[in-house]
Amino acid sequence: MVKRDVTGVAVDVAEAPVDAYHQLREAIVSGEFQPNERLVEIDLARRLNTGRTSIRAALVRLDQEGLVTRELNRGARVRLVSDREAVEIEQVRIALELLVVRHAAEKVTPADIEDLRVLLLEMRKRLENGDPLGYSELNARFHQRIWDIADHGTAGKLLATLKSQSLRFQFRTILRPGRTERSLEEHRAIVEALSIRDPEASERAMAQHLSHVVETLKWAIDSNRRQPGWRPR
Repeated sequence: MVKRDVTGVAVDVAEAPVDAYHQLREAIVSGEFQPNERLVEIDLARRLNTGRTSIRAALVRLDQEGLVTRELNRGARVRLVSDREAVEIEQVRIALELLVVRHAAEKVTPADIEDLRVLLLEMRKRLENGDPLGYSELNARFHQRIWDIADHGTAGKLLATLKSQSLRFQFRTILRPGRTERSLEEHRAIVEALSIRDPEASERAMAQHLSHVVETLKWAIDSNRRQPGWRPR
């Protein structure tokens, strides 16, 4: 049986296109597929044990999210985020995160604060164990928890899209010496401001944290440019 999904693509309902979409999205965001890597429909169908119609529908959605580029008669590729765009994504993210944290400060509950403090403890353990990648994963969960508390649907959706694009270059920033230690203290300051339900203090704490994120990203980009074989992108 064939229907059309929200993108207008014909889909065989027996092929579970939503599952194919989520599996492909996770593979791209996690770095399993590299920027500019070709995404061949027949290969993806075999890999996910599904039909090409499901893969095609998933690629359309991923194209709309900015994770994939599709060209007529040339198929699809994982979209390459340029250095300039990486910085721009973080700059736009700042504006949205400041809006969200203000909303969170107005809605936060003692249980929410306790959840955030638990995350801080887990982040500290990852730091003490020399696990920067694990720390980065918890960092993403920390920000997601604040988005959930704020319950601002539009900002949350936009942030999720920006975050999925930025994750593919974020790993470079955690390699800066001393960055994770400083980041942990910035997250602690955000929680303290939220705990007193102060929107202005929460916004200031988040702004300070994210300004350092952008600064570190620029450092990472500059470091990458100094590597042998670097080409502008």
